[in-house]
Amino acid sequence: MLRSEDHTTEIIGTIAGLKDHLLVDHRIHARFEVTFTPALPTLRKLMDAGRLHLISLMDHTPGQGQYRDVELYIARIAKERGMSVAASEVVGKRMAGREGQGDVLNALQDLSARAQAAGIVLASHDDDTLEKVELVHGLGAALSEFPVTLEAAQEARRLGMHTAMGAPNALRGESYSGNLSARQAYEAGLLDMLASDYHPASILPAVLGLAELRGNGLAAAAALTSANPANALGLTDRGAIEPGLLADLVVADRHPVPRVRATFRAGRLIYGDGTLAPAGKAERVGPVAAERLPAAARASKQGWSSSPFPGNGELL
Repeated sequence: MLRSEDHTTEIIGTIAGLKDHLLVDHRIHARFEVTFTPALPTLRKLMDAGRLHLISLMDHTPGQGQYRDVELYIARIAKERGMSVAASEVVGKRMAGREGQGDVLNALQDLSARAQAAGIVLASHDDDTLEKVELVHGLGAALSEFPVTLEAAQEARRLGMHTAMGAPNALRGESYSGNLSARQAYEAGLLDMLASDYHPASILPAVLGLAELRGNGLAAAAALTSANPANALGLTDRGAIEPGLLADLVVADRHPVPRVRATFRAGRLIYGDGTLAPAGKAERVGPVAAERLPAAARASKQGWSSSPFPGNGELL
């Protein structure tokens, strides 16, 4: 099965085995549905093997979190499937399924202890109430991923947690689920980073759009995809353009359509104007190589920023 635990574990192992041969520094973000406790043994094995770098504690059961409005959830499922009865059954089964899952809280406490011992950052997901934020913070979560209410985002900030929201939300100006707008959170000073979510191409135009909303402009907006994520995830070797740090850079054009022109990993050009460098052929940019950069990169340093995850093309 494509989404089986065995298949996923095999993919993660393959990525780890090829780490020194890839153009991009891949990091594994495990998104754990807390009601599916049978996945815990797999998570523990991956943690013990040093294969995970971020774990999100998620609960997509209707009635809370992203789908706290059950009627809205039913309407969405009904529209997608064309049968409101089927949607009601889905909701009922999901809610009933929460029973008999064992002591989820004890399992999460064990997972939290293992993560902290391994230096793996924990994130909550779809925080909708003050109580939930306090609970996940007590479990050791340092990141509130996609808070769905302004109050939850404010509480996360009060507790010293970082906040992340989706770039598509920031670009559209609203959540497709009717939850907190990333723009509203950013204007309130409650947004620390952008995630690609369901549309990675949204990151660059979202950064440019947010740059117009606050006085710090492009520098503050670009930090949502560079310095802030690096800080939140403990990646101290990247995230800023400073001596001694990795030169993970992206060159982008604003006009006529925002697009990435070049990407560097540790100072080596790995992508330029639609072409990837062959494996093992990434080129460190010196006086000669710089002549072959896109004109936009040679003409100006404006728009350079450092990436928390090298070569992902997500930064301005």
